[in-house]
Amino acid sequence: MSAPLIELEGIATRLGGHWVHREVNLSVARGDLLALVGGSGAGKTTLLRQMIGLMRPTHGEVRLFGEPHHRGRRRERFARLRRMGVLFQHGALFSALSVYDNVAFPLREAGGLSEEEIRALVHAKLNQVELEARHALLMPAELSGGMVKRAALARALALEPELLLLDEPTAGLDPDRSAGFVRLIRQLHAELGLTMVFVTHDLDTLQALATRVAVLAEHRILAEGTLDQIRAVDHPFIQKFFRYHAAVDETAD
Repeated sequence: MSAPLIELEGIATRLGGHWVHREVNLSVARGDLLALVGGSGAGKTTLLRQMIGLMRPTHGEVRLFGEPHHRGRRRERFARLRRMGVLFQHGALFSALSVYDNVAFPLREAGGLSEEEIRALVHAKLNQVELEARHALLMPAELSGGMVKRAALARALALEPELLLLDEPTAGLDPDRSAGFVRLIRQLHAELGLTMVFVTHDLDTLQALATRVAVLAEHRILAEGTLDQIRAVDHPFIQKFFRYHAAVDETAD
């Protein structure tokens, strides 16, 4: 059995004088489609940022591909980060760069490729996320919400990562575009053998995408398992959480 791609051990996080996490333990196995859910302020995005390496926990250790996230020489840390892609909630595209240059950015930063090779890779990634070559010339302000997500996903995939982290991947999308984006993510997961961790509050996304669910509440991982297993957990927060979001989804429909 291969080692987990991500391991969180004894994570405690203190922000603004308050504890967000206490003793969070979680591992992400190769091939997982792991959803991280919980109430507002539970620290889901904070935990995701720690997995990315943008934040350090107050206590505990984050291991990425079997190695402590922040240890090692700069070259070693960068090599680990190249194996991971990130899709931020609102895309986080560089507003002054075209779609083409946004996707090309990590390829240029990594170095070692000619502009001709970069061009071929950019167009391959755009095709992979079902964007056309003509979309490469557009600026982020000219894109629809769904196109922003796809362009940002193409950039996240530019370095051929093994691991993809997504923060609210369907936030801001209407039901049809949301369903199409979820279908695309599932397709990429199968075709590329990706491991994915994503934060969501949307039950449709959760049901369509997650193979495992981790519930973050009471400063820790309260429960972990398949969606059916989580729904069966007799805990007040979990039962209330799923009742509330089911009601919200029905109202939205």
